[in-house]
Amino acid sequence: PYEDAAPATLIGASNHFEVAIATAVVLFGLDSGAALATVVGVLIEVPVMLMLVEVCKRTAFAFPRQPEKASLPDPRCLKSYDHLVN
Repeated sequence: PYEDAAPATLIGASNHFEVAIATAVVLFGLDSGAALATVVGVLIEVPVMLMLVEVCKRTAFAFPRQPEKASLPDPRCLKSYDHLVN
């Protein structure tokens, strides 16, 4: 369901950038193009992730709503948040 697919996609796309930076610096040196590319990649990541969030929000209609199968409750299917807080 959408409730699981959208967050899983964003998390999967953003993993291991820190490891990539460290690996590039260790393997190619601090002054290499590979190290520069991995640092710039992280700076580009935030706007790209924000665009992906917008895409996920606009394509939510394509995923069937199945609140009983979602790992987190869909706030649109709840009448009150009180039972989540207590």
